[in-house]
Amino acid sequence: MNIYVGNLPYSVTEGDLRETFSQYGKVDTVNIITDRFSGESKGFGFVEMGNNSEADAAIKALNGSDFKGRNITVNQARPKSDRPARGGGGGRRW
Repeated sequence: MNIYVGNLPYSVTEGDLRETFSQYGKVDTVNIITDRFSGESKGFGFVEMGNNSEADAAIKALNGSDFKGRNITVNQARPKSDRPARGGGGGRRW
């Protein structure tokens, strides 16, 4: 199951997330989303866990919990196709 983790402190590393989620089961991958220009964290990421019951336990335990000074949001990630389309960048000006 792919898990969305939001409201992360900008200083959090993928290792920090892996360590926290591995308390609930096997973590397959961890990905913190970063700004493509600055390389700084955007404050959210994704954790992939193969076992759905372990993933559900992690979501229930960690959603709203304090993680390094911030209350994090943890829920099942929506597939890309379920997200609303974002407004585009303006088009050409004449």
